[in-house]
Amino acid sequence: MTTAPLRDARGSGAVDPESVRLRISEMFVSLQGEASQVGWPTAFVRLTGCPLRCRWCDSEYAFEGGEALMLPTVLGWVGRAGVQHVCVTGGEPLAQPGCLPLLEALCDAGFAVSLETSGAMDVGGVDPRVAIVMDWKAPGSQEAARNQPGNIPRLKAGDQLKFVLAGREDFDWARAERDGLALAPEVEVLFSPVFGELEPRTLADWIVAERVPVRFQVQLHKLLWGDQPGR
Repeated sequence: MTTAPLRDARGSGAVDPESVRLRISEMFVSLQGEASQVGWPTAFVRLTGCPLRCRWCDSEYAFEGGEALMLPTVLGWVGRAGVQHVCVTGGEPLAQPGCLPLLEALCDAGFAVSLETSGAMDVGGVDPRVAIVMDWKAPGSQEAARNQPGNIPRLKAGDQLKFVLAGREDFDWARAERDGLALAPEVEVLFSPVFGELEPRTLADWIVAERVPVRFQVQLHKLLWGDQPGR
């Protein structure tokens, strides 16, 4: 796989791929469990580190540690993974400067790339070919104050805004938030229950009863494999 020069995070000048270092928590192949890519065999690249501490985080093991790898090494692993879909996740992947060159390089290599990120990190530098899945934090997460409203107008067709909800208060908040965010109509809104805390059927019943125009989703990978890391 070739590694052509990449733009820097500000879009000015070129970045030598050989100089881009990433701290990787894990890389694995599984089924995508969320958003519009659900069900596809996917290569996951989980970057280490996150500035948020959501109450129900299921990837705390990625907050620290990991292995420092150069960008060509990561690209080589993805190229050998044997799948077309790639998901860059975390932690919070955008907390690492090397995330933007990684996303661009994956797109240049012809992969269908998605990014799982919070609403707390600026997505302005993300390659427009990437499908952004933005986790807009509800109050129950204890991180709702970190959401950046400036990210909303940057979402485009093919992106999704995800609300992970712990109970009725989160649901009512998410309904009002969705109505007030002035999202582009092409951006899909997802409501998802916190695994093990809000029964999926309960959330589904609320959506149907209130006729909320959102897409209900559950985490497919957790239904299949539970809380196992790396699945």
